Amino acid sequence: MNSIIIDIFGWILIGSGAFFVMTGGLGLLRLPDVYCRIHAAGLTDTLGAGLMMVGLMLYAGATLVTVKLILVLVFLLFTSPTASHALAHAARLDGVVPWTKKNTKEKRK
Repeated sequence: MNSIIIDIFGWILIGSGAFFVMTGGLGLLRLPDVYCRIHAAGLTDTLGAGLMMVGLMLYAGATLVTVKLILVLVFLLFTSPTASHALAHAARLDGVVPWTKKNTKEKRK
């Protein structure tokens, strides 16, 4: 009975992670500029992949697979925010201006 509860909780975490990853993908399509898109992708891929990893850890149990998943999760938690920051910094150095309503009105004229 305890194993069934752990498996159900693991699948809930995996489904929640998939929801966040899909929401981040939608944000990449719908948001107006590169900074908003970087923000959406950076947050949702870290949270979504993290939830999926934790769900897989619950599903795998106390095995070597869980240790490997922990290492992948730690790597992901360090690299995803760093990559988002590097992309935003490169966009800023390239002269990309953040989106505002004022910028949008000027482009229409």
